[in-house]
Amino acid sequence: RYREALVKWDEALQLTPEDATLYEMKSQVLMSLHEMFPAVHAAEMAVQRNPRSWDAWQTLGRAQLGLGEIALAIRSFQVSLHIFPMNPEVWKEDLSWARKLQEQQKATKTESVQALAKGKELAQESIPDYDFESDEIVAVCAAIAEKEKALSAAKTMVIVSASGTVETVTEQDNCPAAPDETLFIRAR
Repeated sequence: RYREALVKWDEALQLTPEDATLYEMKSQVLMSLHEMFPAVHAAEMAVQRNPRSWDAWQTLGRAQLGLGEIALAIRSFQVSLHIFPMNPEVWKEDLSWARKLQEQQKATKTESVQALAKGKELAQESIPDYDFESDEIVAVCAAIAEKEKALSAAKTMVIVSASGTVETVTEQDNCPAAPDETLFIRAR
């Protein structure tokens, strides 16, 4: 009956808005409902109202973990331990769990960075290093240029008739006109 409890906490907070314990308990109910952002907000209100409350800091850390804010949660747990160092629950459960999550997060980031670096290396290896000034490349470029000169001087046209027949015509200097344009469609 978390929803009913939430209504009761809100009613109590209207009567005593400065009570940090009410905000802390409201935060716990919100976490049970998996409403993490409002839970963090309520826990922050509890910490603002009573910064010396170790349980408010612990609840804030748990809510921050629920949002995925591991570094902030560790800091909140450390403040809680600073206020009440003999609390075994914060030591054994909360802080150790948050540190494991932080190590996993670092390991995941390291793996993704390594995978990205490996992908970049593979991409660089697959592109061959061409020497564009070699004699072979220059000879190939010269041959292509000569062939294009010959084709452009010949002025070759492809003509498709209305019936669908294809004809290749080479226009020469002594041929004054192309075939009748009413019978053919020009294409390049």
